[in-house]
Amino acid sequence: MSSGLSEQRRDGVSETDMNPPMKRFRTVGGGTETPRGEQLEERSAVDVSIVMPVYNASCWLDECLQAILQQDFTGSMELSVFDDASTDDSREVVEGWREQLEARGISVVTSSHNSAQPRGVGYAKNKAISQSCGKYLCFQDADDVMLPQRVRLQYEASLLHPNSLIGCRVERLPEGSTERYTRWINTIAQEQLLTQVYTSHGPTVVMPTWFCSRNWFLKVGPFDEGGKGVPEDLIFFYQSLRQGGGLSRVSQCLLIYRYHEKATTHSVTEETIWKLRVDFLQERVLSQWESFTIWNAGKQGRKLYRGLSPTNQKKVKAFCDVDENKIKKGFYTYEESKEIPKPKIPILHYKDASAPFIICVKLDMTGGVLEENLNSLHLKEGTDYYHFN
Repeated sequence: MSSGLSEQRRDGVSETDMNPPMKRFRTVGGGTETPRGEQLEERSAVDVSIVMPVYNASCWLDECLQAILQQDFTGSMELSVFDDASTDDSREVVEGWREQLEARGISVVTSSHNSAQPRGVGYAKNKAISQSCGKYLCFQDADDVMLPQRVRLQYEASLLHPNSLIGCRVERLPEGSTERYTRWINTIAQEQLLTQVYTSHGPTVVMPTWFCSRNWFLKVGPFDEGGKGVPEDLIFFYQSLRQGGGLSRVSQCLLIYRYHEKATTHSVTEETIWKLRVDFLQERVLSQWESFTIWNAGKQGRKLYRGLSPTNQKKVKAFCDVDENKIKKGFYTYEESKEIPKPKIPILHYKDASAPFIICVKLDMTGGVLEENLNSLHLKEGTDYYHFN
């Protein structure tokens, strides 16, 4: 979600195109002339549409568009750009690349709206998709840079997994920013793409790397258009899983993923993400369990307990921990409860607790101690435990 789109709520103002008015003709993939207002189905489809929302991305666009020009994919491509009320010269920069891109065989579709305020990244992505005609969609943030083999390798993976979101490994820029997050993106195992969807890192296949078939997007989508503060990528990601969608990752690094202060990620609060995660965990996991243990008797474990539905709170048979001081207390009393007497949940040493577990200890933060403790119990992730933090 680093597209550089500063999100605002939708304001209902009609769109206008950066291209000539509707009755004019334009050139799209394959050199066919098409009226601007004609239905999408009547246009000649290309293999891959690169979907790019833009908002005040002028300083990154040259590098981004040069990388698109250098793709080694031999199929047909188009670039679909929707400008979300940029106040810089983003539109002019995109238009400046049109001739080179079209000479390379990449058709360029651009449009915008005439509102003074941006409508948000979800809206801009939906518009860029609706005006495109590719059989497959390659999502590209305007501040990121794709490596030359990205479209080719993800297209090949998508042919094998047509009902999946396809990702890839990334290089984070500047180097060393969000070090733990980047390591997680790049080292998470294939099976963990499904088991770790409840963690605070968000989608296990990160949005800036997404590639999928148009058919799959249409089954799952569109993106939420709530605007600023709405994690449209996480909402779509969970909806894809609800629809039975798969997740896959190309093992190579195919994207330079930029971190900066203007990224839209920063407009979404932790609490918004947290509530979505708790609800999805209850829906997908806890509804299937008769009882479970929360691994962490501290702040994060207790917060999860308090956030559960009354039905799922009753399923918590214990907290477990390694902290002797917490274990000595014997119980966690849920003081906010209206029940009399107030619920008391035992606090055990993790070796005395029983699976299944919801683990509320952050991954990669205990010097390997958590991972060693888990391994010592010979448990299976996705069956005996799920990571939540």
